[in-house]
This record gives sequence, structure tokens and C-alpha cells, in this order.
Amino acid sequence: MSRLIIVSNRVAPISEGGPAAGGLAVGVYDALKETGGMWFGWSGDVLSSGQPHIKVEERGPVTFATIALMRRDYDQYYRGFSNATLWPAFHYRADLLQYDRHDFEGYCRVNAWLAQQLVPLLREDDVIWVHDYHLIPFAQALRAAGVKNRIGFFLHIPFPASQVLLAVPPHRELVEALCSFDLLGFQTAPDLRAFCDYIVNEANGTVDASASGPLTVHAFGRTLRASAYPIGVYPDEIAELAKAGERGKPVRTMKATLHSRKLIMSVDRLDYSKGLVERFRAFERLLEHAAAQRNTVSFLQIAPPTRADMHAYQDIRLQLEGESGRINGRFAELDWTPILYIHKQYERSVLAALFRTAHVGYVTPLRDGMNLVAKEYVSAQDPENPGVLVLSRFAGAAQELDGALIVNPVDIDGMAEALARALEMPLAERQARHRDMMVQLRENNVSVWRDNFMRDLQGVNSARSGAKSTGSGKARAASGKKALRETLAG
Repeated sequence: MSRLIIVSNRVAPISEGGPAAGGLAVGVYDALKETGGMWFGWSGDVLSSGQPHIKVEERGPVTFATIALMRRDYDQYYRGFSNATLWPAFHYRADLLQYDRHDFEGYCRVNAWLAQQLVPLLREDDVIWVHDYHLIPFAQALRAAGVKNRIGFFLHIPFPASQVLLAVPPHRELVEALCSFDLLGFQTAPDLRAFCDYIVNEANGTVDASASGPLTVHAFGRTLRASAYPIGVYPDEIAELAKAGERGKPVRTMKATLHSRKLIMSVDRLDYSKGLVERFRAFERLLEHAAAQRNTVSFLQIAPPTRADMHAYQDIRLQLEGESGRINGRFAELDWTPILYIHKQYERSVLAALFRTAHVGYVTPLRDGMNLVAKEYVSAQDPENPGVLVLSRFAGAAQELDGALIVNPVDIDGMAEALARALEMPLAERQARHRDMMVQLRENNVSVWRDNFMRDLQGVNSARSGAKSTGSGKARAASGKKALRETLAG
């Protein structure tokens, strides 16, 4: 049986059931345990001097292979192009995009260097699965080194519309690099549609939907496949975690703080894409317009720190601290603090138990690839007395969770109205919505995501055959546009 090689920006070896075992980590780790294989990537360490060396750790059939980055590489590849250029652009925040040619050169250089570190560890029949925006040029670098194995790529964040992607100066180089993979996976159909639109209208390529399964893409002299694979969670495991933690100290403390008030809860990394400021202001609007809700509901926002050495993230933290202080100063009473804003990390078991306590899950990113918090909140609910999910239409999860109250995160009044509706929703309606969403979560859990992607990757022709695009550019573009309209409409 072929080994599975997982490549991701960060590798965090996980213990069974440990706090680091999130949905993605668990799903990937399960696949590795079943087939045997390796997880390769950056260790998270940054060196100021010396030479990085691969550290190998064996855990049963799984090998963890990690390597540190030099300070210059970290600054250009990670802080620079990945997070100052790609992250804002792919989240439709071109206004925050910062571009430096040297950072892009560093991004490509580090991808090539990481690929060179992996090559000696590969076997001829290995199947390689690369994850996320940090590693877009990775397959191109492997192909340049002579690697002919099947290589798949999954993008966990949104793929932007062409007019947004064009704001990234090396957009063409990035999409050409993506075409070195054999299979591309996106979170949602709109992300896939955006990629295909670029292929047809900017790269003069074609998209063919005549065969069953993933779309066939011809561009930059390469033929590859592409499809949407919405990532899931393990809902029943989360439900068990939540139920087990109901009587734990964190939940007892939270309930004592609430004094029978209802709880609205959000959990997000501290990031400008999460719509945190708009969320705070919508809660403020709720208190403004519905005086009866004052002192009857509290809003808990848990925002673990992230990328603390980048100015944009320092700014959002200061802004949130200011907003929570302002709103609390306006509405708080001696026995009630409207917003509980916590800037720290909690274990998944604690979060699951707190989710079960919350009457409303408040998940309103400005743009998100999937947002597993939405799925985790639904999974954690007591089916006899479930809470209500208020969800941004711009989270990938909104494509699946029809039982949520779907909102536009820039519509402050609309979000406030959704919060009011959620807090007053009758039990029977809450139960029906929760039941429908749990069916969806069970049918499309993280194992289904993983297995569907791996099935399609195993089924594609590898680089050994290297099929080429044929036909004139105009003819290919015309047929590509027709296929795109017919298969991706809506």
C-alpha cells in the first residue's frame, strides 16, 4: 500500500485525544495511522544562527518530520508573503495587502528548500497531500526536482474572485504553480468557481465537466483535476466531550458568573477576517434596541492570540479591547458585565462544554474558508435543549448548515435582529434546526472529507503521464467558459 505524505506549514505531533487534536489534525492523523506515512513541515522554531536539520519522530506507523526556519526565511516566507500578502488577499481584504518582491522571492525560495528536504525521504509510490496557502509552489518545486508522485493540494482558506486575486502582483505565477498539482481541493463550490473563472478568463485555459467526479482543468501546459471538498468534524465525539465537561469547573464557574442569564458565545482567533468589531457592535445594537435584554444576556468572546508580531493583529487587539471597554462602560451594572472578552487559549474539551452551555453560537466572519467553530458549536448542543447558531453567509459552513440563522456580517442591525430572534426562539424550532444540522454533520464528517479527497487523488493520472493542453487559446477559452457556465451556475 502506498504511504501517505502530509505536508503542511506547521506540524504539531498530537497525542490521542489531546488538546491539539482539532478536526483537521485528527482527520489527517487518522489517515496516516490507517495507511502508514509521514507528516512533514515546519516545526515552529525560528533560528538566528546555525543550520536547520530535520528532526524525525516515530509514533507507530506515523513519522513526524519537522525542520526549523532561519529568521530571514520566517520573515519573508511566513510573516511576509504568506500572511501580509496572501492572507488578506484571499480573505478579500486587498486594502490590507502588503507586497514586497523580496518576500515573494523568499516565499518561493523556502518552498523550494522545504521540497528539497522532503525529496530524500520520499518513495516512488508515495502519495503526497499538501495543505494550504503557505505551500502553493510546493508541487512545482517537487516537479523541478524530478518527483513524479501523485500530489494533491487542499486550500483551507477562501479562493478569491479574479478581480481580487489580480491585486496580488505575482497572481499568474501562483496559479501556474497550483497547476503543478494533480488534484486541487477547495472548501466550497464558490471557491472552486472563483478558481475556474481565473483559469478561463485570465489564464486562457479550459474547464471540462464532461467526466464524472472532479472538473478537469487544462492550463499552463498541464492537466489537473479540481473539486470542492468541505471539511467536517466528528460531531458525536464533540458531543461526548461537551457532555462530559458539563459538570466541570469551567462550566460551573461560567454558570455562577451568569446567574441564570442567557449566554451568547464566540470563539475565534484574533484576526481581522473574523468580523469581531462588527460582532461587538451588533451586540451593542441588541442592547440599544431591546432594553428587555439588558442584564438578561451576556456575550462571551474568546479570542486566542495569533501572529502577535504583526502590526495588523496588534491593531485589532487594541480595537477590540477598546470596543469591549466602551460597550461595557455604557451598559454594565454592578452585577452584570455585558461582554466577557478573554484573550487566551482553552482546550477543546473546555470549549465544547462551554458551547453546550451557550444559548447562541455567534459565528460571523467577514470571510472564512469553512469555520469549524460553527460545526463544533452545533455538535456540542444538548439535542433536548439546543442553542441557536447565528452564522455569517461568508463562512463556508453556511453552504451546509441550513438550520442556522444566516446573516450578513456588515449588517449590524440585521445581526442584532438575528441575536434577538435566536434568544427568543421556541424549543420545537430549535430542536428541528439542530436535528437537521446534525444529519448534515454526520453525513459529511472529517473522515468523509479525507476519504473523498484521497479517492480522487488516487484516481488521477500522475505526473508520469503529464497530459498537455491542446487546441488554440481562443477555442479552449470559449469551451472553458461554456463548461464553466453550465456546471458551476449559481
